[in-house]
Amino acid sequence: MGQVGRHRDVEQAAERGDGTADVVIQMDGVGVVRGPSTLLDDVSWTVELDERWVILGPNGAGKTTLLQLAAALLHPTRGEIRLLGEPLGLTDVFELRPRIGFASAAIASRIPPGELVSDLVVSAGYAVLGRWRERYDPEDLVRALQLLELMGVAGFADRTFGTLSEGERKRVQIARALMPNPEIMLLDEPAAGLDLGGREDLLVRLSAIAEDPDSPTLIMVTHHVEEIPVSFSHALLLREGRVVAAGLIRDVVTSANLSETFGLPVRLSRSGDRYFARRKRAGAAATGL
Repeated sequence: MGQVGRHRDVEQAAERGDGTADVVIQMDGVGVVRGPSTLLDDVSWTVELDERWVILGPNGAGKTTLLQLAAALLHPTRGEIRLLGEPLGLTDVFELRPRIGFASAAIASRIPPGELVSDLVVSAGYAVLGRWRERYDPEDLVRALQLLELMGVAGFADRTFGTLSEGERKRVQIARALMPNPEIMLLDEPAAGLDLGGREDLLVRLSAIAEDPDSPTLIMVTHHVEEIPVSFSHALLLREGRVVAAGLIRDVVTSANLSETFGLPVRLSRSGDRYFARRKRAGAAATGL
């Protein structure tokens, strides 16, 4: 899956051997306050190169706010953040943001329905939303098609974005986010609104990306453990803006931690490398993971 690629800055730092590429996100005591509401409170989080993180939590837990910080789209009210070795607040975010891929419903809502799928993807390499009069190298056009093929939507390259189903739009957005060879890839609820077939197809493709050693660091937000792709390595659980647990997925995604995160007794089960959760019946024995 070499078409995913890795950003040249990561390769250069790794070649220097100075450790600067090891930590891609560092948050220390981060808080975000908007009016009377505290969206995040005392969040400390470290993400290293090649890790694949899932962020889980109920509605209003602060998951999307955390992703916006990681995308350099938002500054914290307090605390310190370093993204790709650069201190947020002392760095030109317009130079930093192209190094971070981001796919979300908010971005999708800004895409003109009449935009050609192929143009939407290729234009991401130049940090613009859709093609105007730019001229692109043949290599850019080939890469855009390869990424569409990777996500199973190459057959829609000449279709307009507005004619696609929800699942097809999600996969096109991910192809677009991969276009600039980002060092970090952020996915905000990529499986939301998908039917069973669409969800499972997407998870297979995300798992394949996660397994590729040349892929960027992956961070995905979801409400559901059933949407955790195989090969994801780490998990962070959020509740009311605070971290409940963070670390290796096998240590963090447990019945006890999920019960605390979602505020109800949860029974977690596992089939192979997939997780499944349901509310624990009253009086049931406390078994499970």
